[in-house]
Amino acid sequence: MTSVSSHQSILRSAHKALASGDFQQAHSLTMSVLQEAPSTAEGYFIMALIAHRHGNVAKAEEIVKRALGFAAGHVDYLLFQAQCLLELSRHEEAKSVVASLDQKPLTTALQNDTLGVLHSRLGQHSEALPLFRRACELNPEAVSMQYNLASCLQFSGAFDEAETAYETAIRLDPHNYRSHSSLSQLRRHTDDDNHIERLQALWPTLGADADARLHVGHALAKEYEDLENYEQAFYWLQQANSEKLKLLERRDEQDSALFTALHNLAAELAASEATGHPSEEPIFIVGMPRTGTTLIERILSSHTDVESAGELANFSLLVKRQLQTTSQWVLDVETIAQAGKLDFQKLGGDYLESTRHLTGTSPHFIDKMPLNFMYVPMIARALPNARIICLRRNPMDTCLSNYRQLFSTNFSYYNYAYSLRDTAQFYAQFQSLMDHLGELLGDRFLQISYEAVVDDPEAETRRLLAHCGLPWQEQCLQFHSNTAPVATASSVQVREKIYRRAVDRWRHYEPWLSDAKDVFDTHGIVYE
Repeated sequence: MTSVSSHQSILRSAHKALASGDFQQAHSLTMSVLQEAPSTAEGYFIMALIAHRHGNVAKAEEIVKRALGFAAGHVDYLLFQAQCLLELSRHEEAKSVVASLDQKPLTTALQNDTLGVLHSRLGQHSEALPLFRRACELNPEAVSMQYNLASCLQFSGAFDEAETAYETAIRLDPHNYRSHSSLSQLRRHTDDDNHIERLQALWPTLGADADARLHVGHALAKEYEDLENYEQAFYWLQQANSEKLKLLERRDEQDSALFTALHNLAAELAASEATGHPSEEPIFIVGMPRTGTTLIERILSSHTDVESAGELANFSLLVKRQLQTTSQWVLDVETIAQAGKLDFQKLGGDYLESTRHLTGTSPHFIDKMPLNFMYVPMIARALPNARIICLRRNPMDTCLSNYRQLFSTNFSYYNYAYSLRDTAQFYAQFQSLMDHLGELLGDRFLQISYEAVVDDPEAETRRLLAHCGLPWQEQCLQFHSNTAPVATASSVQVREKIYRRAVDRWRHYEPWLSDAKDVFDTHGIVYE
């Protein structure tokens, strides 16, 4: 029989093999221990890590529970279990595990940072911030931890501190491109105060790293735009997006088929008598990204009867889970074709239950996932008393704002945004679907103009509140004073009063927008 110390030595070797990507060796070493000592918790933890690295998150969560059965309360095992539960969209269970971790002493920087990330993913940014601070105190040289701290400070509106933390990350690693792009978004730059020289010196060192070029190019575009040098701004947008575009699978045909299927589904469900959940709690804010959805969220969440739950993927994941379609995509033609078979009452109830960890006790909560516009036919059926608000913005401004936005690079539904022509084509299909939904759903589907909100915020705020069945409250016009964290691309802008500088921004770039104009002219879309 091998001794306990020998088992520990073997498991250390298994961890090293796993870190180097030698899964077979890690598995073999771990199994040799578990066969002799089947109650060895660390062995099950390593097996869980192996399952996770192979993409089997459900199996990983199942195995780590066995580890916890032999080592109840082990901090690292609980952190990993919470991570798996979040990836499986089992948010209530994850929240419970995270709450238990808040009661335990965390001894390492990694533990504090990991728990901070878990809190952030649960939308609990106030709880995350002290954990990120502690992680950086324990390991001030960790670039990723400085970046996490800076991001949380930015979401919380502490922009000066965020700038310091981003600069620290850059000092530690000048190629930390995410910090460069985030730093450029924190404020408006001037001729005397900008990072352009540093960014341009960095550019030739990026090589063929498309993601690094994407971030640094967008940072340069943002700062040149602040200086009103729109020719250089657009040049760097093209430089940033073009390399990424070459690497991506194009979704033109998939998107076209998707929108056609959604048109048909909307008509089918509008004629259906299926019964959903009667709750009046949810308020869905949808629309093309970068069209003012966060602004509307902040206006409404400034009301005492409304709480913001952030941008949730819950509804889409629950649709996929119930239908069990075999495709790799969360939403595709196969899933839409089966959507008429959904148990809409169960879908509505499951959605509400899945949001409880965020929605508290307020009479209403906001789900502000812009791309939920694709789910409006299903939302309207599953939650017939939910309020649905769709943001519309000038077509050309919408296309430009998407083209100049750094979206998540691992979320394929945003792949259109690397090409102006693709973005315009996507917008044309979006507009057609929203017009169709407006005809089918009538007053249930409030479409509101970003430009109208900017021009007459009080009138449009009254219209929004009336649609949601809410009494007038003056503080809704003071949304910029709302101190709640904002974890979206608009985290800086919504701290300001309403401004007009984003209206007709496209005119600054008009000489370079011919691709979008051609698409709009073909579809008869008015943008002047």
